[in-house]
Amino acid sequence: MQTVTSIDATPIAFDALGQGPPVILVHGAFSDRTTTAALAEVLAPDFTVIAYDRRGRGGSGDRPGSTVRAEIEDLEAVIRHVGGAAMVFGHSSGAILALEAAAALTGVEKVAAYEPPFVLDGQRPRPADDLIDRVRALLADGNRSDAAALFLTEGANASAADVDALRATSEWSWYTDLAHTLPYDLALCGPGLRLPAVRYATIKAPTLLISGGDSPGWFRATARATAESIPGGQHTTLDGRDHGVLLRPDTLGPVLADFFKL
Repeated sequence: MQTVTSIDATPIAFDALGQGPPVILVHGAFSDRTTTAALAEVLAPDFTVIAYDRRGRGGSGDRPGSTVRAEIEDLEAVIRHVGGAAMVFGHSSGAILALEAAAALTGVEKVAAYEPPFVLDGQRPRPADDLIDRVRALLADGNRSDAAALFLTEGANASAADVDALRATSEWSWYTDLAHTLPYDLALCGPGLRLPAVRYATIKAPTLLISGGDSPGWFRATARATAESIPGGQHTTLDGRDHGVLLRPDTLGPVLADFFKL
């Protein structure tokens, strides 16, 4: 593990693997850099792969009241460390961070985004605009379990039955341990998880949106709409994959390698 220092002095931890042009992997909610480790192994023969912990997770530090801009600055610090320019892949809310960085920074050479969780009208129930406030209130009361459950049911559209079943497993501790970072993911998504098409129209880096053929239809609809909002944006679907694509990156890896090599 290595670290870089973000603009607000927060240490950001990362692992580096392989050799070649730099590719930075950005994980989503309930994740840290270990979540992207298998994908890093797939890409390492062709790229220097940087898997980093977003603030508040793993080996990275944190700051009270951190903002979306702070998360972009964390990614910018990693880009500076690898020479000032890099290609970026993001998954879920990490996909949104990758896109936001592409809109804000000049050092993002290419961006690939897997299923950013924006909600289009008519595709699924839209979370209330105050979801982030309710999650923060639960966390302030020390109720990490209910905060994680609220994020999953209203934010991620998981069924209450599925979340209740998950809460009964030992795996639930992983979710509660990372629950304090959920406001960062919700801040990235924005109130109501609306697609910021006007802002994404300013992205100049070549951009690929990816969705899974076995994912809920709203993910695929959002990926297509996001690609259409970006000049020259592309969209592709991976057959037989869903939102948990990082658990089986053997199909995702070659798609990313082909895009980043172009």
